[in-house]
Amino acid sequence: MTPKAVIRAEGERLLAAFIQAGAVPVEADVLQPAGTLLDLYGEDIRARAYVTDDPVKGEMMLRPDFTVPVVQAHMAHGAEPARYAYLGEVFRKQARGSGRASEYLQVGYEVFDRQATEVADAEVFALFRDLLSGLDLRPVTGDIGILMAAVRGLETSEGRKAALLRHVWRPTRFKALLDRFAGRAPVPAGRLALLERLRAGSPAQLIEEAGSFVGLRSAEEIAARAEALVADAGTAPIRATEAALLYDLLSLEAPAAAALSHLRGIAPMLPAIGPAVDRFAARLEALAAKGVDVSTLAFEASHGRTALEYYDGFVFSFLKDGMPPVASGGRYDALTAVLGSGAFIPAVGGVIRPGLVARLKGAVA
Repeated sequence: MTPKAVIRAEGERLLAAFIQAGAVPVEADVLQPAGTLLDLYGEDIRARAYVTDDPVKGEMMLRPDFTVPVVQAHMAHGAEPARYAYLGEVFRKQARGSGRASEYLQVGYEVFDRQATEVADAEVFALFRDLLSGLDLRPVTGDIGILMAAVRGLETSEGRKAALLRHVWRPTRFKALLDRFAGRAPVPAGRLALLERLRAGSPAQLIEEAGSFVGLRSAEEIAARAEALVADAGTAPIRATEAALLYDLLSLEAPAAAALSHLRGIAPMLPAIGPAVDRFAARLEALAAKGVDVSTLAFEASHGRTALEYYDGFVFSFLKDGMPPVASGGRYDALTAVLGSGAFIPAVGGVIRPGLVARLKGAVA
């Protein structure tokens, strides 16, 4: 068999296991409407996806993953509860010299269920653990929901909280914003100069002085942005105690059971995370019921923050040094509301890369 056929056979084996677990096999078009992905992720997605133009369908993207089309199909006509499985190629641009493939096979499992969401989290994680046993992988878990709850509970402006939430999946940008909002970093010189100009005259005057428009924003949008910048400049820094707790949360790495104890300890000082910590505790109970040793299971509060930005709760990866994640997944409840035009159902899932599994088994180089 050729290497590609070996990888395909491994994918078929994993797909069969997902179907055996109760999933319905589904297909998804290789070409996906770009507009949906751009609405979800913004223009940043262009740097990671292959974009093309169709004379009839308009701007399209080669499928960067399966989750979005699977969610769309389920929200349109899926029964509840539901489990789906799929196998096919995905396409993502890679940095020069990264050594990562820009086209590879992906097999996945998704669960849509309103009952006992933490039990569904444990179901997906344990299924992946069992399928990947014997490969000497390192499982790592996290919870984006705890971080998002902490941000929403900050005593600062809604604009600043929205900015932090928008950049949760961009750790460098998130930290730069937090440093500035907490008064730990100076305001950039360019922003100071802009603020001085805005204070010296109205946005309308500055727009008129600037001359002809470049870009797609209207005069009203530019004026609103200018007013928001001035308002933000007058906002007091995030309180030192709140900022310190958020920095502590960002750096938390510990076995899951120990991480829960730590989070229980800081929850009284950051009460907004209380419900998310309770869900974390329920998840650990569900994982333990599946035979997972939560006293050794790695937990990193910042884990999953560089993936496609739809995870908003439990996240996990199965890792091997020197390789991209062999498997990863998580909870994406909010995505179902966005793609369901207001309808909502809790959802969790994950993907495995058959090519990496085949390599670890020695079946391909």
